[in-house]
Amino acid sequence: LTNPTVMAPCGLPASYAEFTSAATVTTFNMTADCVFNSWGVQPFSAFLYFSSGEFTINGNGHSIIGPANSYAITVGNAGTVLNLNDVIIRQAGTEAVSVIFVNASRLNARNVIFRDNNVLQVLTVSSDGQVYLQNVQFLNNRSPSGEVIGVTTLFALLSITNGIFQGNTGFQYFIDSASTVQLQGCITRADGLSNSPDSAITDSSTGECPPGFRPPKKKKKVPTAAPTSTPRPQIAATHVALQAATGATFRTAFGLDSGVHFRQLDGAGIGVQSIIDAGYLEAFDVYGYVEQGVEVCFPQIGRVIFLDANMSPRAIMPLESTLVNGMTCVSINSPGSLVLMPAG
Repeated sequence: LTNPTVMAPCGLPASYAEFTSAATVTTFNMTADCVFNSWGVQPFSAFLYFSSGEFTINGNGHSIIGPANSYAITVGNAGTVLNLNDVIIRQAGTEAVSVIFVNASRLNARNVIFRDNNVLQVLTVSSDGQVYLQNVQFLNNRSPSGEVIGVTTLFALLSITNGIFQGNTGFQYFIDSASTVQLQGCITRADGLSNSPDSAITDSSTGECPPGFRPPKKKKKVPTAAPTSTPRPQIAATHVALQAATGATFRTAFGLDSGVHFRQLDGAGIGVQSIIDAGYLEAFDVYGYVEQGVEVCFPQIGRVIFLDANMSPRAIMPLESTLVNGMTCVSINSPGSLVLMPAG
């Protein structure tokens, strides 16, 4: 480890880290979805940079989400190996860089989904890099280059055993400059293949993958104890009573009687012990016709996190907020829980 590393609650480093040996930390076990708005470093740099040794990230069915300003992972030097297992990577990279860049090193990815990334390429293999993919899915990725996977230099190797390519722009893979590609198992053909004449492609795949081909689902956590918090008095369910009792304000695009509902939450309603322990200030559940656009203003100053109801378990995502007359205001367009945390 060349950089001191602060670990996020999800089980990955909370900010940029470069690993140059396999001496201390060799395996990361994710315990929740990891949401990153910024790596905290300059654009186009890697979040995790593996430059010497062998490392493993066990996603356990969780997601690495964003940010859209840099590589997610770089496997960077000869002799480096990264094993990536049971993880979903989405909303990462930019149209100028890839999600994962493998340079003169080796990536072994098993049961991995890449989806909803707007990137130069989802995966770039360069300079003698070797990539072995097993049971992978590339879903709804957008690329201005028109390439989901790019094998870009001499003597690189790409091996895919069972892969679904669906809803992506352009070619599912582009092969250049005397590189080698091995396709086996079931591989979809929806997005095509582009290759240079001097690349070597061995294709023994069987075509469309059968229904039900999916990475393992997350294991449900068995709580050791119920979340604890200071009980709060029951407040009437109407938004009028809720605003009067809490001092918050609610706005919707089509009016507060258009099918959006608000409910104050206590710690049990939030259900995330780390948030409770951090000392949350206020929390509301927002559900119903939220797609129209909803604004919630908390009467205190702080930072807001969002627990997305469309994911199970709910992803914890920080939201951008604005300060209006001493109130912290955020906007959402999907159902979930809004939690105001101390500003520090």
